Amino acid sequence: MRYLKELLLGIIICSTAIATAKAQDIEVPLRFDHYYDYGQVVEAVKALNKAYPDMTDIEVIGTSEEGREIWSLTLNNPQTGEALQKPGVYVDGNIHGNEIQAAEVNLYLINYLLENYGELEKVTEMVDRNAFYFIPSINVDGRYHFFNDANTPSTNRGLRIPKDDDRDGLYDEDFPEDLNGDGSITQMRKKDPFGEWKTDPEDPRLLVRVEPGEMGEWTILGQEGIDNDGDGRINEDSEGYVDPNRNWGSNWAPPYVQRGAGNYPYSGNVTKAVTRFMMDRPNIIMVFAFHNNGGMFLRGPGTKSEGPLNAQDISVYDVLGENAEKIVPGYRYLISWKDLYSTYGDFTEFTYNQVGAFSFVGELFMEESETYTAHDEEEAEAAPGFGTNNARQRERLEFNDHVVQGSLYHEWETYDHPKYGEVEIGGWTKMSSRLPHPFMLQDLVHRNASAVMFAASQTPDIKIQMYESSKIDNNLYQVRVRLVNKNTIPTMTYHSVKNKLFPQDQLTVSGRNIKVVAGGKLTNVYNNTVDYKEHKPEIQFLRVPGSGLVEYQFLIEGSGSFSIQYKSRKAGNLVQEYSLH
Repeated sequence: MRYLKELLLGIIICSTAIATAKAQDIEVPLRFDHYYDYGQVVEAVKALNKAYPDMTDIEVIGTSEEGREIWSLTLNNPQTGEALQKPGVYVDGNIHGNEIQAAEVNLYLINYLLENYGELEKVTEMVDRNAFYFIPSINVDGRYHFFNDANTPSTNRGLRIPKDDDRDGLYDEDFPEDLNGDGSITQMRKKDPFGEWKTDPEDPRLLVRVEPGEMGEWTILGQEGIDNDGDGRINEDSEGYVDPNRNWGSNWAPPYVQRGAGNYPYSGNVTKAVTRFMMDRPNIIMVFAFHNNGGMFLRGPGTKSEGPLNAQDISVYDVLGENAEKIVPGYRYLISWKDLYSTYGDFTEFTYNQVGAFSFVGELFMEESETYTAHDEEEAEAAPGFGTNNARQRERLEFNDHVVQGSLYHEWETYDHPKYGEVEIGGWTKMSSRLPHPFMLQDLVHRNASAVMFAASQTPDIKIQMYESSKIDNNLYQVRVRLVNKNTIPTMTYHSVKNKLFPQDQLTVSGRNIKVVAGGKLTNVYNNTVDYKEHKPEIQFLRVPGSGLVEYQFLIEGSGSFSIQYKSRKAGNLVQEYSLH
C-alpha cells in the first residue's frame, strides 16, 4: 500500500533528520523578513537561549506522532523571583500545521522582550514582574510537512494520526500530487462547453458562473492530483485528520458532532504534551494562542450551550480585547460561537475552564490587506456582493502581479492528466491566501506581539497596605489591611472561584507574640461592618479584583512584631512585617 511505503520512508527520513540535523546558522537578533521552517524554529529557540542564558530556559516538552521534538522557551528574570511565583503569560502558535506565521509571532515576541530588556522601561517592568512561557510551534509535524511537501494554503492542518477518511479500509492512501512540480497543490480545470463556468472577461485567470441558458467553457475539477486508490475520487484520503484544536478535554464532542475531534480527548501526542506543560505551571493566568487567518481576537465560550461568561470576567476580556483591536488595526474582538462558529474541544476553552486563564485566539492574516486600490475606489470596493463578481480576486491578482511580482499565483498551464486528459493546472500557491508575503510580516508580528505585551502589562500586581492600627484596650489592637491591584486582570478568574478550580488566594496574619482574636472582610469601612470568619480568623481566603482592592480587619492580641503574608497561585507571594504599638 502506498501509505505503508510512505510511512516507512517517512520514519527513515525523519529519524535520519533528527539524528543528523545540522545547525541552521540562526543568529540573534532574529530576522523577520522570511519564514522559519521546523528545523529553523528549533535552532532559533536554541539561539535565543544561548544568547540569553540567564533569562531563558528551553525544554523539549514531548514528541509528535512522527517523533519530532516540541520545544518550549521560558523567559524569566531569576533576580526578581522564581517563575512559578509570578503571573504566568503563556503564548503559543502553529497548532494547525499550515498556520505557520503564528510561530513567527512567538519568536518575534521572545526576541523583542530579550533585546529590549533594560532598554525600554515598559518591557523591563513586564519581564521583571511576569514569567513568559512560549511554545512557538505546537503541530511540529504539520509545520515540517507544510514547508517540505506540496500543499494548498489550507492543507496539513491536522495531526499525523492515520484515518480512513473515505471508509474503504485503507488509511491515508490518496494524497494530492504536485503534478506540475511547482511545490504547491493548486487547482485543475478542463475545457468543457457544458461546464458551469466561463472565463472572466476582465481577467482570463478567473472564472465566473455561466448565466441560465448560456453555454459554458470550463469544468472545475478541484485540487491537483490523481485517483490513487481507483475509487473514482481524487485526494479524498490524505493525512489523517485529527484537529489539535478540537481534541481538548473541555466541552469535547465526538467526531459525529465535531469534525476532527479524535476518538477521545487528548488523543494527540501534542495535546497531551501541552496539557502536562501547562498543568506543571499553575501560575498561568493569561493565554494567547495564535492561528493564521481572519484578523480577530476571539474569546469564549465556544458554544452557545455553555452559557455566557460571568460579567466580571467579561469586563476584563473587554479591556484586553478592545485595546488589542486598537493595537492591530482592522482586527475585531469577537465571541467565538456568536460571531464566528461553534467549536467543541477547543484549546482556549480548556485554558479558561480548566487552567483558569483569560484566553484569546489570535487569528492573524487579513486577506484584504493585499491591496491594489486607489483612494477613490475604496468605497466601491466595499460594496455588498463584490465577492460574487470576482472584484476582490481581481484585486488580489493585481497585488500579486505588481506588488509581489507574481510570486503568489501559478499561471494556468496544460497538463495531460491520466484520467481527465488535457487539463489546465494553476491558481494560488501554498504561501498565499492565509499568509502575508514576507515583506508584510514585520508589521503583523510586531502588532500582535504588542497585543500580548499590553495584556502582560495588566497581569495582577498586588501590594499590601496596613493602613490603620489602633489600640482598643491594653494589648488588644484593631488592624486594617488592604490588598490593592492596580492592573486590569484579577488574581483569579471569577469562573475559577465559582467552580473551585483551585484554592483561592490566602491572607495570613502571624507572629510569635500575637494572637488573632477575630478577622474578616471589611465590607463597609465607614460603618465598621466586618464579615468575621468563625474559625481560624488569622487565615482569610479571597480574590483581588482587577483595578480594585479588598480590605480586611483583624483584632490582634499581644505585642511586638507580626507578619502579613499573601499567597496566590497566579499573582505571586508577598510578606510584610509590622509592629503593634
